[in-house]
Amino acid sequence: MNIKANLSILDIIGHLLIWVVLTIITFGIALFFFPYSFSRFVINRTSVVDIATGAERKMVCDINIFSNIGHIILWMIISILTFGLGYIFYFYRVWNYALNNSRIQ
Repeated sequence: MNIKANLSILDIIGHLLIWVVLTIITFGIALFFFPYSFSRFVINRTSVVDIATGAERKMVCDINIFSNIGHIILWMIISILTFGLGYIFYFYRVWNYALNNSRIQ
């Protein structure tokens, strides 16, 4: 089995522009929602390819940006108390959560 990501430069630029604008409008609060969107964005454009048969199956991330408000608020507090250092760990924890809530179609 191999993993294949289908990310185009235009998709990446569009996604980044949306989040830059949201970050500016919300004075940075959108950055706490960004890891959820980012991980879902990448996972939903990834496929698992069987080497022997060449069959390609899409991965689907079943997380919702707004479903974990409590988790986001907790990490907002941790990030503020640690002067932003906690955000680095938050990003990894969200990836862990996203991968654990993904499936192959």
